Amino acid sequence: MSTQKNKHVDVVVVGLGWTGAIMAMELAEAGLEVLALERGEQRDTYPDFAYPRIADELTYGIRLKLFQETAKETVTVRHTSADFAVPYRQFGAFLPGNGVGGAGVHWNGMQWRALPADLTMRSTVVDRYGEKFIPADMTVQDHGVTYDELEPFFDKFERLCGTSGTAGNIQGKIIEGGNPFEAPRQQGYPTPALTQLYSGSLFGDAAKSLGFHPFPIPAANASESYTNFYGVQLGACNFCGFCERFGCYNYSKASPQSTILPALYQKKNFSLRTRAQVVSINTDSTGKKATGVTYIDAYGEKVEQTADLVILSAFQLHNVRLLLMSKIGTPYDPKTGEGVVGKNFAYQMNSGISLFYDESKTFNPFIGAGAAGTVIDDFNAENFDHAKLGFIGGAYISAVRTGGRPIQQMSLPKGTPTWGSGWKQGIKDNYLHSMSIGSEGSVMPYKQCYLDLDPTYKDSYGYPLLRMTFDWQDNEYKMTDFVTQEMKKIAKVMNPKSMSVSQLKPGDHFDVKPYQSTHITGGAIMGDSPKNSVVNKYLQSWDVPNLFVLGASAFPQNLAYNPTGVVGALAYFAANAIRTQYLAHPGPLVQA
Repeated sequence: MSTQKNKHVDVVVVGLGWTGAIMAMELAEAGLEVLALERGEQRDTYPDFAYPRIADELTYGIRLKLFQETAKETVTVRHTSADFAVPYRQFGAFLPGNGVGGAGVHWNGMQWRALPADLTMRSTVVDRYGEKFIPADMTVQDHGVTYDELEPFFDKFERLCGTSGTAGNIQGKIIEGGNPFEAPRQQGYPTPALTQLYSGSLFGDAAKSLGFHPFPIPAANASESYTNFYGVQLGACNFCGFCERFGCYNYSKASPQSTILPALYQKKNFSLRTRAQVVSINTDSTGKKATGVTYIDAYGEKVEQTADLVILSAFQLHNVRLLLMSKIGTPYDPKTGEGVVGKNFAYQMNSGISLFYDESKTFNPFIGAGAAGTVIDDFNAENFDHAKLGFIGGAYISAVRTGGRPIQQMSLPKGTPTWGSGWKQGIKDNYLHSMSIGSEGSVMPYKQCYLDLDPTYKDSYGYPLLRMTFDWQDNEYKMTDFVTQEMKKIAKVMNPKSMSVSQLKPGDHFDVKPYQSTHITGGAIMGDSPKNSVVNKYLQSWDVPNLFVLGASAFPQNLAYNPTGVVGALAYFAANAIRTQYLAHPGPLVQA
């Protein structure tokens, strides 16, 4: 296959999701010529997400139209390095996005700031409990950046998205109705919290009666019309119940399409090529300078795109795979602990309780939004004392009503028939009169959980697939059991007719079939040294200084929160460093 060569550009951006769109916009505004390469197709609010077509659960929720096609590329999965990994043929546990907007199109919109302890987890644990508190196989470490450094960029991302919420701590003053555990913010959310749903009110009242601290989930579902600093307008959410797995037809859920791309597309120094599958990041003879990338275009032709600056902003899995295929950085070896690329792969551990009532309580489940709900943070991160509990990390507990779609969101009591007239009667009796509460928990990193290139299986172009070696560990079983017991206390106060608990227990293996979250992290982690990380605090490669690697692949461990708020803040933090430091003096921003 011959390789074509394109005209040189200042910046090439690999992947046009949240981080790619932020970087492209910020660097185009700095006057650079920016080219974005997106492996998927072009997508925009209109016509791709137009109503009523987008409100099609079978097409988008079940057949996964907005997601990566496993027939072309997937991952292989195994529980331990002693197992033989097999290809993941139908995504279930997590759902990598595909196309312009990436996972920013189909997310629910929960937009969190990290807690300070999330960013300094190892230091915090050692200071409070001693180094022996950390299990021998756990590779937890600090991010290398602090909350105070990121605070202005959390704020900027919230003002991009028009985030709805109630602040809990403004400049050190605790605000009633917000999260009392959050770190100080300089100002409140740009729009008020979403209107509370009945299920959230019931949960909030019960949690408060037990001495917990309920507050509305910070939501990138706009509560009112809003115009961001790029001049892009969002409309008020109408609680249609089609956030997760769907694009937003109402311009209400923040996404690259609804917050950045309309302004970015007007930049004459920005261009986009879709159906451009990047297969390598190219370097010069020293291996210390990126010269651009090679991609395969829509016609199956190889194309070389040269650039002065390479921004790797694809989904977490793709970032790691491209680094490994390009031989940038040293691959992680779980036997020796040496190497960093592929290290510290992590997920999240969740549990849930379904609550069923009689006709005295009606929830109208079809009224929902991705982040419409109430939450408590009392058992998250280091918001509580772990000394006698024997685990690191935590979870938030929430009651969220994302919608009431007929295929995937039918919750039925145990013992209900799974088909026929009994099943139909169960739906009739329970659809309007049930709700759920759930926990979303952090997962720590371990030396035995990692990513590498599969030696056996290849994608449709003949390149090796990424191999995932992962299973649940004792620390997370203990964490989720503790949190679930606290969640049960709230459920009992809510006084349902019956309830059903779903919880992972010791001996349960990671299962790729049921959906859990798309919040997978690690593999190209950030830190304070090339010995323990792939990128520095500015997400700049230690090995190749004109390469920046963005997204959740940078997280050294996974926090309980959805990663998007942190991912967006880190993207703005990195963009600011490039504009204010790197462009004037190209080279390492942190000395090794």
